[in-house]
Amino acid sequence: MSGTTTAVASPSATAPGPEDGGGGRGRGRGGRRERRGAAARRHPRWTPWLYLLPALVVIGGLLVYPIYQLGLISLFDYTQAQASGGEPAEFLGFANYSELLGDSQFWDVLLATVVFAAACVVGTLVVGCSLAVLLTRVRAVPRLALMLAALGAWATPAITGSTVWVFLFDPDFGPVNRILGLGDHSWTYERMSAFALVFFEVVWCSFPLVMVTTYAGIRAIPAEVLEAASLDGASVFRIWRSVMAPMLRPILIVVTIQSIIWDFKVFTQIYVMTGGGGIAGQNLVLNVYAYQKAFSSSQYGLGSAIGIVMLLILLGVTLVYLRLLRRNGEEL
Repeated sequence: MSGTTTAVASPSATAPGPEDGGGGRGRGRGGRRERRGAAARRHPRWTPWLYLLPALVVIGGLLVYPIYQLGLISLFDYTQAQASGGEPAEFLGFANYSELLGDSQFWDVLLATVVFAAACVVGTLVVGCSLAVLLTRVRAVPRLALMLAALGAWATPAITGSTVWVFLFDPDFGPVNRILGLGDHSWTYERMSAFALVFFEVVWCSFPLVMVTTYAGIRAIPAEVLEAASLDGASVFRIWRSVMAPMLRPILIVVTIQSIIWDFKVFTQIYVMTGGGGIAGQNLVLNVYAYQKAFSSSQYGLGSAIGIVMLLILLGVTLVYLRLLRRNGEEL
């Protein structure tokens, strides 16, 4: 017995610890978590695209494919004969674009469109932002009345609003001429007065979006900031320029880009209020010009080329605007 050695295993040697045995399950779970974390770190860029995939599919069907068809038609001699199947479409390449760029009327219409759209954008932003500030300084009842009136203008279809404005300024039956004592003055006979009339209608139906969006942004500004500026003696305009506008810059970026896109491709107001572009086409803008070429003259290829040019101009303006903002340090 005395010569026999008995091996006694200590508990530390036999009990499974975290390093082995019973700790294997914990190590296995930790290892799986680490592997999943490593996989997520390897593919972090794909996760947002997976969430956006359904929306991208819908946009591809509703936007990308029509643009592709528009660009394809612009490369062909596509008139009513080809549309009805009577003659095969003839491939022209960029001949439609060459004809368009060589047409002096196109450049006149483009200049008129740019100037008119710029005026509408500025007018919409000025009226919308001014009324948004006014909403913060009036009592509940006037604020509610102004909001309802603005939303009523916003909800009015463009063709209905244009028809109402034409009646208001009608030389024979319109109340505006009677109130102003202008007799049978025609607002749509001269080019500038016709553009001015359409300008006021476009601003009237566009400012509510800017007003409501800007007002919501102003309400999100801490009241202490505005009170401090007011106690320092700043005027309403100075508070807007130095306090509100910098804090509302992301919102103003969005409404500005939207206004540029909407006003640059205005169609209904010009077509209804000036009778299809005014006398001898003096009030044409690009959208109405494209409509005349495509449907009045049955030059669908040329009209599609105008549409592609408009798309490229809007994309270029938007990208330049966003690039300038990024250069100034703005987060988009």
